[in-house]
Amino acid sequence: MDDTVWKSIGKPEKRLDIVEKAAGTVKYVGDLEMPSLLHAKLSTSTHAHAKIQSIDTTEAWKVPGVRAIVTGDMFPYHIGPILADRPPLAFEKVRYYGEPIAIVVADEEYRAKQAANKIIFHYEPLPVVNSVQQAFQKDSPLVHENSGQYMKIITNVYPKQGTNIGSHIKIRKGDFMSAWETCAEQITKRFSFNISDHVALETRSVRVEINPAGQVIVHTCNQSPFTIKKVLNQFFNLELGKIIVHVPMLGGAFGGKGTVQLEPLAYLASKAVGGKMVKLNYDREEDMITAPGHIGFDATIRLGANKDGKIIAGQYTFLIDSGAYTDQAAGITRAAALDCTGPYQISNVWCDSYCMYTNHPYGTSFRGYAHPELTFAVERTMDMLAKKLQMDPIDLRLMNTIKPGDTSPTQTVINASNIGDANKCILRAKELIQWDKGQVVQNGNRIRTKGVSLFWKTSTTATNAQSGVILTFEADGSVNLNCAAIELGQGTKTILAQILAEKLKMDINKIHVKMEVNTQFDPHQWRTVASSTTFLAGRAVMVAAEDAINQLKKTASIVLQCQSEDLEVGGGRVYLKPSPEYGVKIQDIAIGYKYPNGHAIEGQVLGHGKYIQRHLTPMDKETGFGKVGPWWSLGAQAVEVEWDPHDFTYKILKAVTVLDGGTIINPATATQQMRGGMYLGLSFASHEAFVFDNNGIVLNPQLRSYQIMRFGEQPEYVVDFIESPTIDGPYGARGIGEYGVIGMPAALANGLSAAAEIDLNQLPLIPELIWKAKKESNQ
Repeated sequence: MDDTVWKSIGKPEKRLDIVEKAAGTVKYVGDLEMPSLLHAKLSTSTHAHAKIQSIDTTEAWKVPGVRAIVTGDMFPYHIGPILADRPPLAFEKVRYYGEPIAIVVADEEYRAKQAANKIIFHYEPLPVVNSVQQAFQKDSPLVHENSGQYMKIITNVYPKQGTNIGSHIKIRKGDFMSAWETCAEQITKRFSFNISDHVALETRSVRVEINPAGQVIVHTCNQSPFTIKKVLNQFFNLELGKIIVHVPMLGGAFGGKGTVQLEPLAYLASKAVGGKMVKLNYDREEDMITAPGHIGFDATIRLGANKDGKIIAGQYTFLIDSGAYTDQAAGITRAAALDCTGPYQISNVWCDSYCMYTNHPYGTSFRGYAHPELTFAVERTMDMLAKKLQMDPIDLRLMNTIKPGDTSPTQTVINASNIGDANKCILRAKELIQWDKGQVVQNGNRIRTKGVSLFWKTSTTATNAQSGVILTFEADGSVNLNCAAIELGQGTKTILAQILAEKLKMDINKIHVKMEVNTQFDPHQWRTVASSTTFLAGRAVMVAAEDAINQLKKTASIVLQCQSEDLEVGGGRVYLKPSPEYGVKIQDIAIGYKYPNGHAIEGQVLGHGKYIQRHLTPMDKETGFGKVGPWWSLGAQAVEVEWDPHDFTYKILKAVTVLDGGTIINPATATQQMRGGMYLGLSFASHEAFVFDNNGIVLNPQLRSYQIMRFGEQPEYVVDFIESPTIDGPYGARGIGEYGVIGMPAALANGLSAAAEIDLNQLPLIPELIWKAKKESNQ
């Protein structure tokens, strides 16, 4: 008998994909080549807003090897994940600089690019909507003249005809107007930043072919393979069963590959050349300005408190720069509203969250899905309110944190299972950043300063978001785990293997997980977004494991001549509970049991499991009332920076994250997740933004001019966890994937604001912006 205690939850198991990545043998979509492969390249708009008067392809057709040229009038329809407002190829007019207008398909990629550059477009320029503030004005030019007529893919999106409002989400909790009048202290502040990019290491890439049997076969780097099937079925009238999507490992995504953009373009290109496989790769500039990016944001926040600092009323107005199309920005608008207060108990809440059309590249999901944006605004306001009240910023937060028995902005009742412990998080962060040694300290000619932030996020999935898992046992007793969760660097499939190993009491090395997803074989998975995969797929793994255990016990009960309930599974065996020395190896029953006389029973163990979200509801259109997520993970973050008041430069010395994500299944990968998120949040806060000229043209569309945080600029990262398990999660786990990024911009801005003694309410926090703000404050 094997006396080994098989335990995987809570252990820093090494990632299942570590050998492939270390050896450089991982195959990405860009590695897929074949002799007959054709190449597609795009012709894109050089205007941010203009009517298309004509398209001249004469010179393009003269380039050797050109097989097809596809323009928007060949598919003059709109698609979209939430609101169908975006044509795959622009027709009639263009709405942002870099928008695709035509596709050229050729034998070689350079020939396709050469021909694409020879297409001549004649435009009639239109007035450009260059900011959300401009878009919100009543006399603003319209980006979409007929937005009220677009088809809604989901019900809770509310475009307003005759305006640039793509959706308007409301929260009405309590009586804000009456409560505001009773507040002893009131504060109103505005915050903003521009659209930016995800800058994933792997640019977007796709391969599509239509085989002779009529199957549409897609190879893509996308977080949502089943959404691709849905879009191709819904808008291109293709049979779902004939759409097969392959997704290998992704070279980073950060939400930017959660939407569907390249796949319809490549499908149109393949269709134009008789179904041959067509390759469409974005170069870096296309990936930055033609593909969807990170939303821009403008917020006005009003907080009212009593003289002791207890917040009584909060009003939040969010203008989301969705760019030319709503895409996921309509969902981000909703997500910003439902968690608008941050993790604070406020009885009277008024929120208006607007998804605004502009003539900028359109926005999509970004790690945190509205929460880095709203947290920046909320946490800056909290610091400024603390200053006005002459309170320590941490004390103000501790006084107002949300707790069991309170209600969220959408009036969901908070309990000990569906939320973490905010006070424990912020007190631990206070300790790790050594707050009590002083927030602002003179260090020679420089100033050392610290900033904190508190954050939360619920997993805003579809109310029917689900996951499925299939387990197949091998003759040696090992197990194959099949699911459609996408591996994009976060280590999800290692976590699922740990959950299965824990349930089967098995060595994790006996569990095999295929990284590539194939929708023809893998069961349905909603999407790999929203920090929801460990929760959804993890629950499905547990159900599948239970199914497999029952099958193992049934077969073993026949072999051992006992009742199934007398048996236990563990250590690669099925054995009698009262007498563990009696049992049978899993490998002897995994594909059925054969008696010495040749007779056989039962057959292969095939476990299957599924999980679907429970008891979630849409938000009420007028009040926002509803249960929109299963739980909230929350945490506290802090930074220490050294600022030079002479040239306004600074160095980030230390960054701290303390997260309550319920049970932490793998502390090593969880720590990596937090570190990666912290880097992303600090880079976004300190460097990143698109710069537009007056005509809406992006002036920094390359990594030479679009700045990100470089190697050597990263601080010391400190990560810790508080574990308050949730009843619904697998072994008590909540989602944690996005959380490292959420509070970093706010913590950095709070620290620098304290150092410079000015309010820094605009991102990115480049030295020039700090200098300008300081100069204006001295006038």
